Amino acid sequence: MILVDTALKERAEKGKPIRVAIVGAGFMSQGLTNQIMHSTPGMRVVGVSNRNPKRALDVLRYAGCQDVVMAGTQRQLNDAILANRPVATDDALLLARSGLVDVVVEATGSVEFGAHVVLEAFKHGKDVVLMNAEIDATIGPILQVYARKYGVIMSACDGDEPGVQMNLYRWVKGLGLIPRVIGNVKGLQDPYRNPTTQKAFAERWQQNPAMVTSFADGTKISCEQAIVANATGFKVRSRGMSRGLEYRGDIMQIGKLYDIDEVRELGGIIDYVVGTPLTKVYVLAEHPDPKQQHYLNLYKMGEGPLYSFFVPYHLVHFEVPSAIARVALFRDPLAPPIAGPVVEVCAVAKRDLKVGEVLDDYGMYMTYGEAANVDEMSSQQYLPEGLVEGCKLKRDVRKDAVLTYRDVELPPGRLADRLRAEQYKHFRSERWLEEMISVPA
Repeated sequence: MILVDTALKERAEKGKPIRVAIVGAGFMSQGLTNQIMHSTPGMRVVGVSNRNPKRALDVLRYAGCQDVVMAGTQRQLNDAILANRPVATDDALLLARSGLVDVVVEATGSVEFGAHVVLEAFKHGKDVVLMNAEIDATIGPILQVYARKYGVIMSACDGDEPGVQMNLYRWVKGLGLIPRVIGNVKGLQDPYRNPTTQKAFAERWQQNPAMVTSFADGTKISCEQAIVANATGFKVRSRGMSRGLEYRGDIMQIGKLYDIDEVRELGGIIDYVVGTPLTKVYVLAEHPDPKQQHYLNLYKMGEGPLYSFFVPYHLVHFEVPSAIARVALFRDPLAPPIAGPVVEVCAVAKRDLKVGEVLDDYGMYMTYGEAANVDEMSSQQYLPEGLVEGCKLKRDVRKDAVLTYRDVELPPGRLADRLRAEQYKHFRSERWLEEMISVPA
């Protein structure tokens, strides 16, 4: 969004930078902090939180900050921000509550912890930008209800695939075309990858092995595409989307993979393929006007009916400041759900699971996520991949079977479970989930 650079320049000239707090001090937060500090005029990182505060300190120092305050109280944090000293803390809620923060970037990847941070930020008048696809895919629609209640904005981030896809989708619609397929491209798909198999890659790039695993096993792309589906109303053709379909041909011809009548009947689909070098996301769209079809053919877009539009890269932390500025300055969120969930991400067993085992988190050894339409999720009572951690198995589950709420005992007292039950009750008038997890009305 090219207006952003001019607006940020004006904020810089006025000495009123957007004050950003980052929750989570992982690899992407490190890059984002450095990007804002050195390449984004009109914006300032005022603090970084992490459960290990030394890691938050390291992120700030990576960005060249030396005069960092380690804050343990609200007063320490606020005093430091007023003195233009960046803050490292182990208490994310201090950042969420501070009146000296404009936008909170939630970048932990945790659904349960992230829910507490997001709601606290809303209660204290903070906009939130999510670098946390898992929370958005699991309870994003109900969190948007709370955002509207408090008069703030929650947005996906630019640079990551959902934001890039939504930018392309909006642009294509603005040309007068009708988007029918919104797609993502992966270099690898293997649902049985785990932190052991991904250890060397993670170490090479200084990333978290579990997060890298979620890229490889399909969980992350399922969450990303669910966000896009919920923002557009598009569905999946079947659970798991195209499940590793390889396409290494011309991106301009990728529309041949899809049946135009099928995608029309579904109202549009989200999908992904493996391969297609030099392409990251694509939108396939048709034009209802034969006169414009003639022009598209002249402009080397082919004869249709599905015209291919694509972006060959996603630059993640380089582009996140654009999302922050769009929210803070223009009140323009990326990928807000249009209503309730359309697509969710169910948990599938990576191996044979035994009664009594306690499930680890996504990106680990026991489950992977697949995108499924919400009607299937609800009728089959599938367990979301974003809520697997800590669930205790009440029965055996075979490899590649979808886990259901009937298969597990949930950890007691989780906010994320309550919010998902509320999401179903609010948008679908269904109480089975609320009753199953014993959440008070």
